[in-house]
Amino acid sequence: MTTEFGGAPAAGSGWTAGALLQLFREQDETTRATIATRSGLARSTIALRLDELIGAGLIGPAARAISTGGRPPITFSLAAESRLVAGADLGAGHLTVGLADLRGRMLGTTTRTGAISRGPEVTLADTADALDELLTAQGRSRADVLAVGVGLPGPVEHSSGRARRPPIMPGWDGFDVPAWIARETGISAFVDNDVNLMAIGERHAARPEVADLVYVKVSTGIGAGIVSGGRLQRGALGAAGDLGHLAVPGAEQVPCTCGNTGCLEAIASAPVLIRALGLESGSQIAELVQAQDPEAIAAVREAGRSIGAVLASVVSLLNPSVVVLGGQLAEAGDVLLAGIREIVYRRATPLATEHLEIVSSRTGQTAGVLGAVRLALDEALSAEAVDRLVGRAVAVRPALVAAPAAAEAHGRAGATPAASALG
Repeated sequence: MTTEFGGAPAAGSGWTAGALLQLFREQDETTRATIATRSGLARSTIALRLDELIGAGLIGPAARAISTGGRPPITFSLAAESRLVAGADLGAGHLTVGLADLRGRMLGTTTRTGAISRGPEVTLADTADALDELLTAQGRSRADVLAVGVGLPGPVEHSSGRARRPPIMPGWDGFDVPAWIARETGISAFVDNDVNLMAIGERHAARPEVADLVYVKVSTGIGAGIVSGGRLQRGALGAAGDLGHLAVPGAEQVPCTCGNTGCLEAIASAPVLIRALGLESGSQIAELVQAQDPEAIAAVREAGRSIGAVLASVVSLLNPSVVVLGGQLAEAGDVLLAGIREIVYRRATPLATEHLEIVSSRTGQTAGVLGAVRLALDEALSAEAVDRLVGRAVAVRPALVAAPAAAEAHGRAGATPAASALG
């Protein structure tokens, strides 16, 4: 499958320690022979690169491989538990924080309520406190965390990590989220739109075989995360996928909070249905649908048709193989899906819908935090980031320690490799 992180370079070119680490991300265990075959590097260079990665605590000796004759070769693997990454999914009224190892295996999550309209400092301080809670439960500290990925419910300029004119986030426009997190926690942060991260989380955790996917979140707002050719498409300023403010035919007189009229968000979002049905929360919509309430079913089905009217153009333009529905209204299940399918299959081009699936999210409410963790991993373990980490590790120690040759000697003697070799 095509991954979000950059793959290893071609043989004989650019094989820094960071580039070499990508091999360990692609497979569980690797031998020197495999590295030599993939990279074309000399044994002495391979030994140096392995030394650098072991010294930085990113890889360590693993179980011995099966021998084809002679002494079994020692294998190396990613030291998945040596460091951690975190993910934070910030919604309109909640935040979810997760902690994971370097393989992306989730070690724990926690969710708190709180409106994002409280402003960035209050919300991010609450996020940092939730992360500390998870770290304490694991017996770890902030120093163990390489990076945190953060999803915001609005347009984000990914290169700077700043929200750009977010409609439901007063006080967040232009706020430097990565700088605040780095200053207050000492952890590098990377920020993206929450639906982009949901698309990444859904694909990596549940649909790794899918290269062209559109993830649609229907909640307080309506947005889409677009994966095309295995790559997330953010757009020039991070505004790609803002479905909620596309016009819906026949709704020209309905005012929207953005200042325009006829926007999809103004007629099909969760708050609109909550008001129309006289409810107090979005969860009650799904409850009424499940109880076969005719008014709720009709309202949700019509919302699905409106969403489908916009998605029909998206499907014809992008030709995804899967459209995934998530968010608060997705809990209404088949009723919402039926409304969307009805219009998309009727109005989108026949070729674009020939093999199209329109389905509910498999990852559900965890999609955002899973995607945030993936963002943190891909940034913290990129070749460039690893080379910087290796450089710092070399600078603080007088000599390379726990070299692969030493680890192999330990193995021959039947000893366990030194703990320092695993960081």
